[in-house]
Amino acid sequence: MLKLAILGYGAEGKSVEQYFKTHPYETVAPSDIEIKVFDNFKDEEIDGLGLENYDVVFRSPSVRPHYDFRKFSTDDDHNNNEDEYKQEFKKPYWTSATKYFFEHCPAEIIAVTGTKGKGTTCSMITALLNSINTYAYKDTANAPKTYLVGNIGIPPLDVLDDITENDNVVFEMSSFQLWDLHQGSFVGVLLRIEPDHLNVHKDFEEYVYAKSAVSRYKTECDFLVYFRDNETTKSLAEKSDARRLPYPIRTESPKLKELLDSLKIPGRHNRENAEAALLAVSARFFSGDLNKMLDSELYPTLKSGLENFKGLPHRCQFLRELNNVKYYDDNYSSALPALDVALSAFEDYPTVLIAGGYSKGTDAEVKSRIFSAKNLKKAILIGDTAKILAEGEDESKYEIATDLKDAVARARSAAEQLAKKDQPAIVLMSPGFASFDWFKNFTDRGEQFTKIVKELK
Repeated sequence: MLKLAILGYGAEGKSVEQYFKTHPYETVAPSDIEIKVFDNFKDEEIDGLGLENYDVVFRSPSVRPHYDFRKFSTDDDHNNNEDEYKQEFKKPYWTSATKYFFEHCPAEIIAVTGTKGKGTTCSMITALLNSINTYAYKDTANAPKTYLVGNIGIPPLDVLDDITENDNVVFEMSSFQLWDLHQGSFVGVLLRIEPDHLNVHKDFEEYVYAKSAVSRYKTECDFLVYFRDNETTKSLAEKSDARRLPYPIRTESPKLKELLDSLKIPGRHNRENAEAALLAVSARFFSGDLNKMLDSELYPTLKSGLENFKGLPHRCQFLRELNNVKYYDDNYSSALPALDVALSAFEDYPTVLIAGGYSKGTDAEVKSRIFSAKNLKKAILIGDTAKILAEGEDESKYEIATDLKDAVARARSAAEQLAKKDQPAIVLMSPGFASFDWFKNFTDRGEQFTKIVKELK
């Protein structure tokens, strides 16, 4: 009898439980697997759960690995010996749905990580791949499929049985999923990396180390798309053995410009996300030769894929215009990089920002960015960090709201005073912090904001 423990019972924990009720673990049949779920525990309580009595521990992304996860993955040993690793931690062997999926997925994986832009970039890659498959296969029933899994998609084990070697997998990966991953993907995408999740990671170095799994476990046959204008990302890329494809793309290509101009979603950062997506697709099908892909018969298909891309909910999503004020929902923003690019997207318009929330240890950086933005005319501060953000600032630059409805009312009043006939004002909700003080999650926060804005008269 194999004893299998699951730490955490969110979407991924439930997926692991369901999977091993009907699938063997290595050579052990489902009927011989005893599954125990542990939920609602604190990190410091894990050592008291009796996990030494289990053979395998599947941790959820939110659960910290309880061993030295760097031991077999140093910079000097890119290709660690997983058998040695399993032997060292044989009882119990710690793993995750992410690790298991990488070990058993028959298709090529495009793995995407970074502090901001993961969801949008993954969705763009998926849209481009779907457009290509539709074009290339007139018999759509036999066309390869694209599976979007991970943070933005569905739990990877939910679709593992359905994936064939001809399909494509796009995996959005957080630092928590990458924490103890010891295996690379055919295409890795490394976006901008800035401090985040420092309330969970010991420090920024540990956060970066987790992210580096996307670039670390690469061979010269693999590809790495990376953001060249971020020093942390650039440094990780330079250590990788993969064939490197940097962006922003610094070429004067009319076809590339035409593709990027076809985007309907605002902001320079979304053009950069599109460049990363195009490079990832070129790596998958054209050995990283972007110009060859742009000159191919696929060009109209790529253009159509970007033209029809509508963006994701709660990512700089346009909601409505009222009294010459445009309202944007960027409630996915839970860290400085997302807030930074959202403010920059509207740098030519007078902007009223709704920001604040549950602190993740980056208060000073967010505060500095908010009040240094040239387009910021007023900040409406909410949540646990409101008073921290306001401390020492010019009182004419901010107001503190009592709840979200009050915040929208204050933002509307300020923006309508700023709006001119030939230039609209912007109300942007881009909190820059987690949502767990006033809301269930960022989706709940965004949906409440959307509802309030759409009910304005």
